[in-house]
Amino acid sequence: MNTLQNWQTHEISNQFDELQAYNLFETDLVLQEILQRYGSTDQQNLSKLAQIVGSIEYYQYADLANRHTPELHTFDARGRRIDFLEFHPAWHRWMKLNRQFNTHAHPFNHPQSNSKWVDWAARFFLSGQVECGNLCPNSMTLGSIPLIQNEPELWAKVGEKLLSTEYDERDLPIAQKKSIWLGMGMTEKQGGSDVRANQTVAVPVAESGRGQAYLLTGHKWFFSAPMCDAHLVVAKTERDGLACFFVPRWLEDGTKNNIHVQRLKDKVGNRSNSSSEVEFKNAWGIMIGEAGRGIPTIIEMANYTRLTCSVGSSAMLRQALVQCIAYTRQRKAFGKHLAEQPLMQAVLVDLALETEAAMQLSFHLAHCYESDDELSVAWKRIMTPASKFWICKRTVELTGEMMEVFGGNGYVDTGIMARIFKEAPVNTIWEGSGNVMCLDVLRAIQRDRESIEILFQSFAKITSLNSILQAELQDLFQLFSTLQADEQQFMARSLVSRLTILAQAILLKQYAPDFVTDAFIATRYRPFYGRVVGMIDAKSVDVERLLDRALA
Repeated sequence: MNTLQNWQTHEISNQFDELQAYNLFETDLVLQEILQRYGSTDQQNLSKLAQIVGSIEYYQYADLANRHTPELHTFDARGRRIDFLEFHPAWHRWMKLNRQFNTHAHPFNHPQSNSKWVDWAARFFLSGQVECGNLCPNSMTLGSIPLIQNEPELWAKVGEKLLSTEYDERDLPIAQKKSIWLGMGMTEKQGGSDVRANQTVAVPVAESGRGQAYLLTGHKWFFSAPMCDAHLVVAKTERDGLACFFVPRWLEDGTKNNIHVQRLKDKVGNRSNSSSEVEFKNAWGIMIGEAGRGIPTIIEMANYTRLTCSVGSSAMLRQALVQCIAYTRQRKAFGKHLAEQPLMQAVLVDLALETEAAMQLSFHLAHCYESDDELSVAWKRIMTPASKFWICKRTVELTGEMMEVFGGNGYVDTGIMARIFKEAPVNTIWEGSGNVMCLDVLRAIQRDRESIEILFQSFAKITSLNSILQAELQDLFQLFSTLQADEQQFMARSLVSRLTILAQAILLKQYAPDFVTDAFIATRYRPFYGRVVGMIDAKSVDVERLLDRALA
């Protein structure tokens, strides 16, 4: 009998805490297979990270960092403007851990590795299963590095600090720090996703153009991670139009830049991380990228951060699935463990299939960032926004189902299930909403028609082995080829969803065991797929093998 404590009125039994104190890597057969497939030689370090992340200590740090949210101190005791953000020590533990394991810069610290992006994705995936908020500055720093590398003078000043694996939490000028973080500032009140509507103005201090100093005046409605040491900011110039600027929080003379934090956002989830509204009052910055190409420059960064959204949402699915399986293997109802109940098995199997499909797609997409061959480029251009749309959107729905597995216990804020549920929507919104992602898929295809043809040709090699997939590929190709632009846009969510599910099915067909692939195709291409989790024909799935694979 699992007795936790005896009270005078009753005996506590059949109650089980969330799973902790386990190695997230060693219990994940799918992740191990993926890393082996892409030639990772870093599995020892990943297992070490997974052991730390899965410890009771770091689960507690995650809880503390999200309950004790950042505090903004606008002024010091004598009225001087400081805009200082105070974080709980638990936040710093997580930031230090990810910095130490190179989650912020692994591909750029190991440029010769053929698995550098897959090994990075594994770090992001393992860490994001327990604490997601600190991955925001990790993600933005990662995405900013290739942009700053294109600016030799700036890179000479900040490159080593961006790549450093030593965590430095001090709020000081960049020159005095051992390592730095970069954030992003695009969104304004009136524009949202329409960055071309930005009103923030940049005026040259002397000369204009790339590498020159400007003074920025305006506002940002969402300024991601204001405690970062610098931000990449989009602003308009009178002569060149929109441009991108590197805007530090401190100036080289040791004074604070004129970036005034108005308030921190009171968010639904992502509580450990700070998001803010700011005003620029002649804030000093350096133009990076070509003059007049601010949006393409910042979108280059977004291509990386959108990948982090897919990997991060896959991490949420994985953690929630593991918790569900571990819990139902212990909890009893009506004389049997929940995991032995056929209806619960239908739910768990459906969740396991969705989670593996998300992982296979996210990691394959990360692998495509290793190369610039035409197929990898097609994957990056089309499937990066498509994957972000679908995986992040599904995570919002599925984490609600997963929370329900715990009943009322899942709906209380003292457990990880509720935190994951509230965290999930951030990835559907951040770096572009679902509609923006679907439009980006269509734009990628319209601008480079050859890319979809290359992608579909690669798909055809696999779909020829399965009549269902072959018919779906032919139908999608017909739709992308014949629909007018307005018709495609109206149907964009349907088209992108189908494209992503097909890509997942193809990857499973290539790399997963037949009992996984067959179950995925049989369930995802049924008329009622997706309406409610668990609407599965028992004859189409091998329950025992699927659940054993999901949690070793």
